[in-house]
This record gives sequence, structure tokens and C-alpha cells, in this order.
Amino acid sequence: MKKRDLVITGVAAIASSWLWQFLQSPSLETAIASDSDQPQNATKKYKIMKTEAEWKEILTPEQFHVLRKHGTERSFSSPLDKEYGKGAYHCAGCDLPLFTSDTKFNSRTGWPSFFAPIEGAIGTTIDKSLFMQRVEVHCSRCGGHLGHVFNDGPKPTGQRYCMNGVSLKFIPV
Repeated sequence: MKKRDLVITGVAAIASSWLWQFLQSPSLETAIASDSDQPQNATKKYKIMKTEAEWKEILTPEQFHVLRKHGTERSFSSPLDKEYGKGAYHCAGCDLPLFTSDTKFNSRTGWPSFFAPIEGAIGTTIDKSLFMQRVEVHCSRCGGHLGHVFNDGPKPTGQRYCMNGVSLKFIPV
């Protein structure tokens, strides 16, 4: 009986902690309503630096939430997940080419996935949110959040760059 109580208490503590973190994270509306004039990622200098107000002028609310507030779009909601034409995928924030269609594959995750970026196009940081450690992918020119990279992709790299479609725009050739 004591083991059972210990397990229940542990599960409750973990669930409470997760719920508290979830409730403390800004919602889409809060992220969009926030109007700080400080550039996002102010501790790191990017070639393109803008205030939140400037980003809001050029991005849709969804793009702003993902690119500037590190949000995630709903899986299977992006038309780019099923886009398999020839072309390039650019950053929706600054138009930097990030991936080519030659590296795109169907990961069946509901997000556009690639096995390799264009050289020098992306940067990575460690993301320790949601009780796990992941590698976050961002645009090397504007710092916009694109998604995450995982080590379960196809050959030749074995990597899966799982990107938010709203953070990309497809440019056909």
C-alpha cells in the first residue's frame, strides 16, 4: 500500500509541475498582445534585428507566435507538409533559403521534415522545455524559431528537421 501511495504522489507531483508550467506559458493571444519594443533574442545579434512591433507588422499572428515566441503549429495543419514540388523553403520572417525540396521527406509527423538544411542557413540551441531536452532550430539570419531536429531521420544524415510550416514559405523553381 505504501508503494502505491508513493507512486501516486510522484505522478501527481509531476503532473502538477507540468500543469503549472503549461499554465504559466503565454497563450497565442498573450504572445500576440505582448508589445515590448525589445528585439527578440536580444542577447544574440542577428543580421536582421527588429522590435516585436516591427515583426508584428510583417508577420501573421500565427507566424509571429511560432517564429518570435517559439510556438508550435498544430500537426497536419500546414499545406507545406504535403508539398513535394521542386523548389526551396525560405524563412517566412526574412526570406533566407533554409532547405531544398531535394532534402524533404514524409516523416508522417504532420510537419514538413527535411534531412539536411542548406549550409549556414540555420542555427541550433538547446530547448529544455516540456521536461525534455531537444535541439531547437532557428534561422541564422533573423533568429526565428523554425522547429526542432531529431536523430531519427533517413539516410544520408539520419536527422529529421521537423519544421513548423507556418515558419516557412515555399518558392517553386
